[in-house]
Amino acid sequence: MVTAKEQVIWWQIYPLGFLGAPIRPQASVSAGQTQPSTTHGPSPDRRGLDGLIDWLDYMLDMGANGLLLGPIFVSQTHGYDTLDYFHIDPRLGGDQAFDRLAQACRSKGIRLMLDGVFNHVGYGNPLFQQALQADQQEEDPLFCVERQEDGQLTYPVFEGHGDLPELNHGSQRTVELVVKVMEYWLARGADAWRLDAAYAVPTEFWAQVLSRVRRDYPQAWFLGEVIHGDYPSIIQESGMDSLTQYELWKAIWSSLESGNFYELDWSLQRHNRFLDSFLPQTFMGNHDVSRIASRLGVHKTALAATTLLTVGGIPSIYYGDERAWEGIKEDRLGGDDAIRPAYPVSPQDLGPQGADIFELIRSLIAIRRQHPWMTSARSRSLHLDNRSYSYELVGGKGQQLRVELNLDPSPHATVSSQGILLLSI
Repeated sequence: MVTAKEQVIWWQIYPLGFLGAPIRPQASVSAGQTQPSTTHGPSPDRRGLDGLIDWLDYMLDMGANGLLLGPIFVSQTHGYDTLDYFHIDPRLGGDQAFDRLAQACRSKGIRLMLDGVFNHVGYGNPLFQQALQADQQEEDPLFCVERQEDGQLTYPVFEGHGDLPELNHGSQRTVELVVKVMEYWLARGADAWRLDAAYAVPTEFWAQVLSRVRRDYPQAWFLGEVIHGDYPSIIQESGMDSLTQYELWKAIWSSLESGNFYELDWSLQRHNRFLDSFLPQTFMGNHDVSRIASRLGVHKTALAATTLLTVGGIPSIYYGDERAWEGIKEDRLGGDDAIRPAYPVSPQDLGPQGADIFELIRSLIAIRRQHPWMTSARSRSLHLDNRSYSYELVGGKGQQLRVELNLDPSPHATVSSQGILLLSI
């Protein structure tokens, strides 16, 4: 049975970008420093996390009822280089701003998910600096720091980034640290955790941590970032509730871009098998990938949104995608800036761009709310060729909904139920 916390539709934002915070402060963290030499607060017109409160009614109007925040803890640059797990970045207004946002979410029935970066920390994190300065390695260390014969210190880092030292996930101290962090913020108003780079952490580590946290917070929900692999096995071994469904994400945009619906059909068959084990998080964009509208243009983006919101799973909408914003990710310093932009101060400042996509997404979410069985429904192909695809969504009690996607003569789609047209674009 699908629970209330699995009926959430998430609006994902990257707060440092959304709120116009400086991502790369001029100050630097070098060995021995524990925090930036310059403290950057929020700009006066942005108000840090308080600036998100004015957007809660906007997301509710769209149909989302969960707010998925990117990293908000004290960090040096982009948020994934954590310096302090127990305080909110001053660029985002500090701890009290979080409390006000959490209270506002609670008052409106919005679930709040935080981004937990527990694979690695920032180079200037005091815990890592202590490990570097220790005369000899501690028993059960948080970091695996080794001194070579020439005196040089070496340690594992995340995907080659020397400023992102990895935590030692074989250490019980690391388990205790992550449990403490999770429980601290759950007590302070969070409802769920996104586990950044979960694929890089042993599943047995997550199993220890999540079982501990669930003892006191049984309603907490845990989403793991996993790019590829045996999704059902990872869920079973780790105890996570859901994983990022990158296979479906790729199939949605790629099939529309190349005119090859066979790829989408194959992915949906695999998606059906995943649904036998768990409810995947589905998405058409996030903070790590080029914007869907940049790949496809606005008309095919409408078909992507239709697909996303008419298959099983737990959907999330990345801020800007609901307005067909564009942005290309580049492999360089600052290459994520275009996909993590500032939003206007208030919804009234958005302007008309993307209004049609917003209304489409709102209509699709409304259909999903009217048919809650869709969350766990399986899809079944009815017609398939390169340029057109029809599938039926089938619920556990035989409920049915039909979706037709066509690229010719121009991109269009319909959604119907029992012969009644629910939506046409």
